[in-house]
Amino acid sequence: MTCLSKSLYALACTVMISFGSHGQERARDYGFTFGVMSPGKWNAITDVDGVKVGHRTLIKDEGVRTGVTAILPHGGNVFQEKVPGAVYVGNGFGKLAGTTQVEELGNIETPIILTNTLSVAAGIEGAIDYTFLNPENANVRSVNALVGETNDGYLNDIRGMHVKPTDVVTAIQSAQSGTVEEGNVGAGTGTVCFGFKGGIGTASRKLPADMGGYTIGVLVQTNFGGVLQIDGLPVGKELGQYAFKNQLESADGSCMIVVATDAPVHARNLKRIAKRAIMGLAKTGGIASNGSGDYVVAFSTAKDLRIPYDSHGAERLTMEVVNNDYMSGLFLATIEATEEAIINSLFAAETMKGYQGHEVKALSHDRVLEIKRSKGF
Repeated sequence: MTCLSKSLYALACTVMISFGSHGQERARDYGFTFGVMSPGKWNAITDVDGVKVGHRTLIKDEGVRTGVTAILPHGGNVFQEKVPGAVYVGNGFGKLAGTTQVEELGNIETPIILTNTLSVAAGIEGAIDYTFLNPENANVRSVNALVGETNDGYLNDIRGMHVKPTDVVTAIQSAQSGTVEEGNVGAGTGTVCFGFKGGIGTASRKLPADMGGYTIGVLVQTNFGGVLQIDGLPVGKELGQYAFKNQLESADGSCMIVVATDAPVHARNLKRIAKRAIMGLAKTGGIASNGSGDYVVAFSTAKDLRIPYDSHGAERLTMEVVNNDYMSGLFLATIEATEEAIINSLFAAETMKGYQGHEVKALSHDRVLEIKRSKGF
């Protein structure tokens, strides 16, 4: 059976649920603004030119609540045109495959794949399969797939390992620019955040012209705990639902954060950007607990910084990058976009019932508004 035939077969056997972010409620619809910088057109990671996002959502019977989310740094052959990249580990209780080569060489050569904990191997295989589909890569014998995860085992039959490599290829091939689906989709289908239904969320920031005019975009897969705050509003405390109080979900969990920028930033400063994303997570009330895998992947789409697979004998690469003294605006943009992306994942998510009858309620928008009014926000 060909890869395409397998994909079509999987598609026929699985219910796919898709919601466009333009049809979903987001935090800004309720008056939250998150900082001082302005979002891009879509307020999504796809505001960074060339970036695409695709989902494969797996909802089947009572127990399957999982999926795959793929982030493409650009629409070309990523293996042949690698992008500068970096990884930062906020807390390392997780499985982010491919990190050592990114750390060593400072580049990313496949789409970034997000899925569940026990499907990382399928993510690797799917990313390799996708790379091999391109005739330009016919002689390639080593692929460093970058695959991250969170554990969706409360709502999903995770031991069933329902994600297959063909699902990963489908997610990559379906990737689009523009609006991004949020909430119970892709890798966020079965996740839980702050004891509420979590999921996929995204946001962006556009720097003013006098700060370079660059764009920062963030996408998150939320599955962690703590004491929820929304733009400074103490929602978790007011609802009495927070770590050590409500044991539906402990503080443990994970959050995958992907940061994209069009700024010409090399690997060292991309790692500095990635560090700031953890500050955005902290602003939502996340605590990076002992059992939480909090990882940030950051990359630049700047065309002049791409690294060719075949150097054609060139001994040196010439590039222009942002000076350290001009990084602060990118840092602030990353913090703001990460905070908003996490909260968007909660606002877009819907109540879900899954494995063994477990049910996780969505965050009540009405209760959030009540708290907002009562606090004078």
